[in-house]
Amino acid sequence: MTFAALLVLAQLASSHAGAAPPAVDGPTAAGGLSWTLPKGWTGAPASSMRVATYRTPAAPDDAEGGEVAVFYFGPGQGGGVDANVERWFAQMTPEAGGKKPARSRMNVGDIPVTLCTAEGTYTGAMGMGAAPSAPKKGFVLEGAIAEGPAGAVFFKLTGPKKSVAKAKPAFEALVKSLRRAP
Repeated sequence: MTFAALLVLAQLASSHAGAAPPAVDGPTAAGGLSWTLPKGWTGAPASSMRVATYRTPAAPDDAEGGEVAVFYFGPGQGGGVDANVERWFAQMTPEAGGKKPARSRMNVGDIPVTLCTAEGTYTGAMGMGAAPSAPKKGFVLEGAIAEGPAGAVFFKLTGPKKSVAKAKPAFEALVKSLRRAP
């Protein structure tokens, strides 16, 4: 192989190494619902349980940004709204001086949505038999469960407190963009 060919290969490899995840824009859908993703969010590696995973930018002084996991299990699947809110709350161990977990309901058009928030040390354990992840102190969980015509769609934003506070307006905009898919 010539030196010029090696140089081209090296340039190609370096231009693709550590490449940022693809930007995410435009509507997406699950459970008979569609929504619009905020600008600045990026795609993240897929998971077998998730419809999508997105990353939100880190706030200054935070080592990482937020993660938005979107779940849809099918009509009548995934458990009820109350059970999922309690499961999410159980993933957060309260810390001294932190806010208590809270939940509320709203409608986006004719779509019922349950909102929840919790803060503390995040374990991220999911369901029966799941091993807890390494505990992460100073985290916040913002959740929204939208009751779509073909089943519930679960949106869960987690991350360091400042990064979630920075992402919260965009997360709220995503929830308010919910509509029935055509």
